[in-house]
Amino acid sequence: MPSQRTAPIYLNLFRIRFPAGAITSIAHRISGVFLFLSLPFLIYLLDLSLQGQTGFEQAVEWLQCGWIRAGSVAIAWSLLHHLLAGIRFLLIDIGVGVTLQAARTSAWLVNISAALLTLAYLGWVL
Repeated sequence: MPSQRTAPIYLNLFRIRFPAGAITSIAHRISGVFLFLSLPFLIYLLDLSLQGQTGFEQAVEWLQCGWIRAGSVAIAWSLLHHLLAGIRFLLIDIGVGVTLQAARTSAWLVNISAALLTLAYLGWVL
């Protein structure tokens, strides 16, 4: 009689190979949460910049900080990825690109395009 294993099974998430569509979907959700969480700071900066000349200068000073620049790159990635993946999902909803090959191609296109556009933004910020 075989003995049953009672110990919990260790699931190593780094060894699981996700398809491109899954990565796009998970990143779409993560980028949406990050955009939502960054809204208070972005609204504060907008409010500060609209208070007058001194407020605008303070907002520009905030944006010159290295940590804020790094955060702006993360916000840019999340905005770009969320936008591109959202367009992809809307096209799939209306029946465009629903075949397996088209879905894989569009998922890779979204992931690569968001990364390249973020790199372009990074070059512009620096």
